[in-house]
Amino acid sequence: MKVDLNSDLGESFGRYRLGMDEEVMRYVTSANVACGWHAGDPLVMRRTVRLAREMKVEVGAHPGYPDLLGFGRRYMDLTREEARNYVLYQIGALYAFAKAEGLTLQHVKPHGALYNALAKDEELARGVLEGIADFERKLIFVGLSNSKPLEIAEEMGLSVAHEVFADRAYNPDGTLVSRRLKGAVIHDKEAIAERVISMVKDGGVKAINGEWVDLKADTVCVHGDNPKALEITAHVRKRLEEEGVKVLPMKDFIR
Repeated sequence: MKVDLNSDLGESFGRYRLGMDEEVMRYVTSANVACGWHAGDPLVMRRTVRLAREMKVEVGAHPGYPDLLGFGRRYMDLTREEARNYVLYQIGALYAFAKAEGLTLQHVKPHGALYNALAKDEELARGVLEGIADFERKLIFVGLSNSKPLEIAEEMGLSVAHEVFADRAYNPDGTLVSRRLKGAVIHDKEAIAERVISMVKDGGVKAINGEWVDLKADTVCVHGDNPKALEITAHVRKRLEEEGVKVLPMKDFIR
């Protein structure tokens, strides 16, 4: 059994430091690097890519809405063509730094509100996926486990990774509980580890109301901006390996 561990990194901006990139990167296999629209800037992007190269972590683009002030967590009304070009633009920006550091991009994972909106808006999803395909069809599209955008991506001939979230509660329909609601984010490291093991080995987890939710887990997101990010990430990886799960970059088992 194999799984990838990913984290959203490179989200600092100017003088503001966010997350524990260097520490968390010691335990993950894939880094989703902010492309400057919801977070990050050119200096942060290059520094994050360089760090990933040094730590042998695979790099992917983490494009979002053009919303620095709201950290990409506010929804925007985009046309399909706007979504296509916004995503292509951001992938291209990160690719420049990856190329300068001698790396190739492994994947694309939309950020925040854009990520969530794809599951409900097929036209938006198609625009995002077209932007990825315009750049490189070999890039792996990372999306919410068992969601419609993954089906569309496969129909378009893109490789996909079903993503689950270590520290987020689920609704019965497989979507994430809104961060605005109580219980949406889980903080206990052992509870998080048990949920991850359930998703990876048992193919699902209990929703916030106690119902079982079927989930496919190719990659597990551990958030780098959680106050206990380092402790949680290290513990999740340790527990997965104790369970006999191989933690590898998604490109090593997704074709």
